[in-house]
Amino acid sequence: MCKYIFITGGVLSSLGKGITASSLSSLLELRNYKVKIKKFDPYLNYASGTMSPLQHGEVFVTEDGGEGDLDLGHYERFLNSKTDKSSDITSGKIFYNVLEKERKGDYEGGTVQVIPHITDEIKLNICSDNEGYDIVVVEIGGTAGDIEGLPFLEAIRQMKLDNYDDILYIHVTLIPYIKSALELKTKPTQHSVRRLQEIGISPDILVCRSEYPIDSEIRKKLSLFCNVDENAVISCIDLSTIYQVPLVLNEERMDSVVLEKLNLPDTDVDLTVWQDIVRRIKQPKDTVKIAIVGKYLGTKDSYISLKEALLHGGLPNELKVEIKWIDAEMLEQAEQITDYFSDIDGILVPGGFGERGVEGKILAANFARMTDIPFLGIGLGMCAAVVEYSRNVLKIKNATLAESDDIDAKELVVDYQHDECYDLELGATMRLGGYKTEIIDNTLAKLIYEEDTVLERHRHRLEVNNVYRDQLEQNGMIVSGKSIDCDLIDIMEIKSHRWFIVTQFHPEFTSKPFAPHKIFTSYVKACYEYKLSKLADDIN
Repeated sequence: MCKYIFITGGVLSSLGKGITASSLSSLLELRNYKVKIKKFDPYLNYASGTMSPLQHGEVFVTEDGGEGDLDLGHYERFLNSKTDKSSDITSGKIFYNVLEKERKGDYEGGTVQVIPHITDEIKLNICSDNEGYDIVVVEIGGTAGDIEGLPFLEAIRQMKLDNYDDILYIHVTLIPYIKSALELKTKPTQHSVRRLQEIGISPDILVCRSEYPIDSEIRKKLSLFCNVDENAVISCIDLSTIYQVPLVLNEERMDSVVLEKLNLPDTDVDLTVWQDIVRRIKQPKDTVKIAIVGKYLGTKDSYISLKEALLHGGLPNELKVEIKWIDAEMLEQAEQITDYFSDIDGILVPGGFGERGVEGKILAANFARMTDIPFLGIGLGMCAAVVEYSRNVLKIKNATLAESDDIDAKELVVDYQHDECYDLELGATMRLGGYKTEIIDNTLAKLIYEEDTVLERHRHRLEVNNVYRDQLEQNGMIVSGKSIDCDLIDIMEIKSHRWFIVTQFHPEFTSKPFAPHKIFTSYVKACYEYKLSKLADDIN
């Protein structure tokens, strides 16, 4: 039987439960324990896939075609293991499953209630698909006391009754610093723990988020009032990079405390990988500035995997990547777009859905192509680049994409190509999840990957229209990667350009700080070389 660690949050949201779960899991994984992480969210949506990035942040895609909460991205970036569909469960999914069982007669006409039916369904999902793992870390979304989160807290309370020695509760909470009093305050944490205790959960470990380290007096006070061992009061201060959190938690001996409480051997851990990552982040040799031309700029989490992948791409090159955010709709309205790109070393156009902002993305692709600035287009960014090339190089003036508002009398160079590649169970009208791509010889893509085939994650409806493939290739925009399963284009590039690659898939979803995606490593390097060439031209 595997061990279970439940991570709850108190006082307020955005304290970093996901980063805590990821960092602790990494420390346990480095001790050779097989760790799986799951996220249980109280909102009533069935899944994250249909939620707006402007409200909920990005939708993370798992290899098996799951659309999950952005915390799944954190989990994968910190671990060697992968998340899957069972890693992201919502209240909506739980209630849906229970009602389906009720309609099928599984409850034999009994009255369906939160306890035991909803809580039993939650426990079933917690314990499912865990074969082969030593430890399962479960993050409970929301904060202690939220009405919608009560069934989840009740479910994990019940699990302690059945598996007392195999269950551990960690509570992430806030220790605010009051400037007028010049001191840290413990009362919010005390109240948060009390709410959990009223439900029947007594935390085994407190992770205290604060601006400043907590001293021995605060530890003693929290230990006394929260009924937690003093060595289980963990200080986790604000840090300049999330990738330093595993080192801080290890310094606080949190991983050792966890193993002791779960009656597991506390083996040696080598933190060299995290120490090197933090050193490279904090001590770069130089910087590059990359413009991201997006359409979901209202929240910082809309492109979180992309931001992290660019950071990862800078690490092997010992470069810090600065991001300049540009609203695609603002480009559409600008009389002169040159000023937007005057101080940048690369342009990146990310994915998205719908017509809004597409013409701005097309303008960005055109500017990059005409000025020889390194360009990376992903998903809708690939579509924009193909439309731009079709209009301005192939001279197909009415070239457009199928999601355009006005497609009458237009040539759809990017269209819906629904065929055997589209799994109706996984994504219906989307290619969703992991698909294999054949990398074509004698291309920049082959130089980057150094492999014949790669597995990449997709989430898109549109494809480059194969009717125009020969025209594009004959005019210099070549196919450098194609789907193995069917005749669809996955990667294109412009050979005459210093670095111009567009991908139908999302390489950011598989990038990790200790294993940066090769496309981002190559792209950041190309951006830096472009920066150096500009400096050389200025000198001359």
